Amino acid sequence: MSQIKFFALGGLGENGKNLYCLEINEKILVLDAGLKHPSGDLLGVDAIVPDIGYLEARKQDVIGILLSHAHDKHVGAIPMLIKTIPAPVFGTKYTIAVIKDMLKDGKYNPDQYDLRVIDRSQPLQFSDFQVEFFSTTHSIPESSGFAIITEDGVIVYATDFTFDQNMGSFYQTDFVKLTKYQNMGVLALLSESSGALSIGHSTTDYQLTHTLRETFQKAKKRVIVAMYSTELSNIQKVINEAVLADKKLSIIGRKAQRLVDIGETLGYIQIPKGRLVNLKFIDETNDNDFDDVVFLVTGERHEPFFMLQRMGKAIDRLLHLKADDTVLMLCPPIIGTEKIAAKTYDALLKIGLNLIRVDKKHLSFFHASTEDIKLLYSLLRPKYIVPITGEFRYQLAQKQLAKEYGYPEDNIVLIDNGEVITFTDGILEPRHDTVMNGSVMIDGNFESDINDAVLKERELLGDDGFVMIVANIDSNQKRMLNTPEVVSRGFMYMRENEDVVNQIKEIYRNVTESQLALDVFDWRIYKENIRYEVQKYLYQQTKRKPVIIPVIIDINNNRVCREI
Repeated sequence: MSQIKFFALGGLGENGKNLYCLEINEKILVLDAGLKHPSGDLLGVDAIVPDIGYLEARKQDVIGILLSHAHDKHVGAIPMLIKTIPAPVFGTKYTIAVIKDMLKDGKYNPDQYDLRVIDRSQPLQFSDFQVEFFSTTHSIPESSGFAIITEDGVIVYATDFTFDQNMGSFYQTDFVKLTKYQNMGVLALLSESSGALSIGHSTTDYQLTHTLRETFQKAKKRVIVAMYSTELSNIQKVINEAVLADKKLSIIGRKAQRLVDIGETLGYIQIPKGRLVNLKFIDETNDNDFDDVVFLVTGERHEPFFMLQRMGKAIDRLLHLKADDTVLMLCPPIIGTEKIAAKTYDALLKIGLNLIRVDKKHLSFFHASTEDIKLLYSLLRPKYIVPITGEFRYQLAQKQLAKEYGYPEDNIVLIDNGEVITFTDGILEPRHDTVMNGSVMIDGNFESDINDAVLKERELLGDDGFVMIVANIDSNQKRMLNTPEVVSRGFMYMRENEDVVNQIKEIYRNVTESQLALDVFDWRIYKENIRYEVQKYLYQQTKRKPVIIPVIIDINNNRVCREI
C-alpha cells in the first residue's frame, strides 16, 4: 500500500514562513523553509520562523530539503533548519549561492552542510520516487517548481510564479516539462494563492521601462530610485536604462548589494564594466553629489522608506537629499508599511524635490493571477488541488477559482498549518490528522528566540517606561547604607515630581526595614515586595504600570538584587 501525506508547518493563512512537507511512505521531503517579517507590535523581533519541533523528532526520516527560489519567505529559515536536520539541501546554482552567502553572514561555515546544486535536466532519484525541478517565472533568477513523481502520480509544487514570457532566459517557464507531467498523470497540484484575487494575467511592466527612460532623460540633477531588494529582474531593468542614458549606478542597501554581487558573479546580472560606483561616506571633502549616477536605494518592507527618511534629514552616511533631486518610488506600500510610506512621502515633498510615485498596477506582479492559475490547471490537469502560500482569503479565492474552472469541491483541499492530508493508493482520505506546529520569534540571530513574556516586558517598557531603584545594604549588620537613587526613563521626569520620588524612597525604606528585621533574609521575597509595593503606588497615582527594577547591592557578600 502506497501512502502520501502533505502538511505545512508554515505558509498557510499567513504571508511568509513557508515550510511544507511531503511524506512518501514515511520518508519526508521538506519543500522550502522561509521566514516571516514581524508586524510593528512585535517589539524587537527580527524574524518569525516555523516551529520545527515535529521535524526534529523525526529528523532521521527527512531525506531532502528542496528550495524553490532565494527569497527569504522561502529560504530565510534554512540556517535554523539545517543546524538540526542533517539532510541534503537541493537548489539551483543561484539559490545555493545565496544560501552559502546567508550562512557566511550568520557566522556559519557553508562547507559543514550538504548543499547540492541541481541540474534541472536530471531527476533526483530517491528510494521509491523521483524529483524533478522545472523552471518558473518570478522576480529572481532560476526560480523553480518541483515535480515529485510517485507510483500514484505526480505531485506538483508551484509557488510564486507567473507566465510572463517577456522575461530574460533565467526567468522563463519550462512549458515542455509541465505538459509532460500532465501526460504522466498529476495526482495533486500544490499551487500558490498569493495572486488569486488579482483578475487577469500577471504581465510585464512596459510602463516601468517607459517611466525609467523618461525620468533618466528629463532629470537635470541626481536620480534616486527606491525599490525592494528582492526584485532582481527590476533591478536589471534599472541597470539597463541607466546605461542607455549614459549614467553610472550605485546600489545602496546591503541585501541588494549581496544579491547583485552573486548574480553578477554567476552571470545572471549584467552590469557593464566601469558602470558600478562604490560611494564613500559623506565628509567635508565628499558629498556624493554626482549628476551622472543613478542611486538605487533598496531594502525589504519598510527599509527603503526608512533610508529615504534618513537621507531627507541629512543624517545618512552616503546620501543627503536636496531640492533639485528626483526620487522615483518603485516600492509601493505593502501590508504593514502604509504609515511609514505616507510619512516618507510627506518628508520628501517638504524638501521640494521631484517625487515620482509609480502605482503598483504599472509594476510587474510576480505572483500568479487568476488566468495564470487557470492556465496551470489546463497544463497539468491535476486530480486534486491544494491552495498554498498566502493568507486565508487568498487560499479561499483559489478554491473558488478552481470550482469555477470545474473542479468538484471534494477535489479542492483547503487546509491550515499542521493539518495533514493523506493519499492512500492515489485516493484522498476523508479524515485529516494534525501535527505540532507554531512560530518561533527570532531576536538577532537563530541562536536565540524570545517568548511572549519577553514581548510583554518590551511592550510595557515601550508604553510605560521603567523606574530603577538603586541602593546599598549590609545584610549581616541588618542596616541600610544609603538613601536610594531613583531613576526613570520613559515614565516621568523625576525632577518635577519630587513627591513621587520621596514616596518611592519611603516605600523602599519600609520594605527594607521589614525584611532586615526577619531572622532569615530572603532575597526573592525582598525584591518581589519592593517591586509590588512601588508598582502599586505608582498605578494609584498615575494609572500606569512602569517596569520596576530594584538594584540592591549587599556590600557584605557583593550580591546584587536585580529584578525586572
